[in-house]
Amino acid sequence: MPAVNSGKILVSGANGYIAVWVVKKLLEQGYSEGAFDEAVKDVDAIEHTASPFHLRANDPAELIAPAVAGTGGILQSALKYGTSVKRVVVTSSCAAVLTADPNPRVFTEDDWNELSVKEVETKGSEASAFDKYRASKTLAERAAWAFMKLNADKLHFDLVVLNPPFVFGPTLHEVDDPEKLNSSMHDWWSSVVKGRRDNIFLATIGSAWIDVRDLAQAHVLGIQKENAGGNRIIVSAGPWKWQDWVNAAHDIDSALPAGNTSYDPSKAVHQINYDVSKADKLLGLKYIGVKESTKDMIAQFKEEGWIAT
Repeated sequence: MPAVNSGKILVSGANGYIAVWVVKKLLEQGYSEGAFDEAVKDVDAIEHTASPFHLRANDPAELIAPAVAGTGGILQSALKYGTSVKRVVVTSSCAAVLTADPNPRVFTEDDWNELSVKEVETKGSEASAFDKYRASKTLAERAAWAFMKLNADKLHFDLVVLNPPFVFGPTLHEVDDPEKLNSSMHDWWSSVVKGRRDNIFLATIGSAWIDVRDLAQAHVLGIQKENAGGNRIIVSAGPWKWQDWVNAAHDIDSALPAGNTSYDPSKAVHQINYDVSKADKLLGLKYIGVKESTKDMIAQFKEEGWIAT
C-alpha cells in the first residue's frame, strides 16, 4: 500500500498516555484527526492505540476480551466502512514478544509469547497478573494478523504493528495527582522519585524501554513509510535497571533518592533485550536516551508541584 503522507487520521484511545502523544505528532505534521463504523469513514489511516493495561484483573477475560475485540472491531469496521483507509497501525507490545528465560536473551519480531497464553489457558484467574496482561497483547496481535490473512482477497489497506517495551516519558494527558499516573509512569514515580524500592530490586530488576515521544513518532512513521506495511516492528531504546533511572534523576536533583550507590552499570546483566534492526531499516527511528527522558520527566513533575524546586 502507498504511504499516507497527508489526510485524516483516526486515533483510537486518544485520551490515553501514548495516544495523546500520537495525536500531537500527527497534528504537528499537518494531519487532521477523527475522534468504529462511523469513525472510520473518510479517514486515510488508523492508529489503534486503545487496549487496557493494568495488573488488577482477576478474570483474564477482563483484559483479553476488550483487547481482542477492540483490535478486531476496528479492522472489521475499516474493511466494511473505511473505504479510503490505506493503512492501520496497531500498538501491540513487547509483552507479545518476550518469554521468561533464565538466561539473557535478545528477542526479535520472530518471537511470540506463547507461554503466557498457555499459562492463562491452564490457570485461568490463578495465572499471574503479568501473564494475563501479556496474553491479552499476544492474542490481540495474533487476531489482527489472522484477520489480515483471512480477508486478504478483499483488503484495501495494510497493517503495521508496533511492539514497544516499557514506555516512559512526560505526560500530555491531564493528571492531577502522581498517584493517578498510568501504570508504567506510576512505577517510575514510585521507584525513582519516591524511593519505594530496595537496593537489590533497584540493581537487579529492569527491562527495555522507549520514550513515549519516540513511540508516537514511530506511529507517524508507520503511516508514512511505504515499506513498513505488512510488518511487525519492535521499537526499543535499549535495556535498563531501575538504578540507571535513579542515577539519572539523582544527578539532576541531588535531593532525589540516591538508591543503590554500589551499583555498577558496566556489570549489570540484562535478561531482556531486543533487536531493533528492522525498526532502523524501515522507520529510521532515533531514540531519546535515559538522561534526556529523565530530565524532561523531572522538569514536568516540578512544574506540577509534585517535586520541590
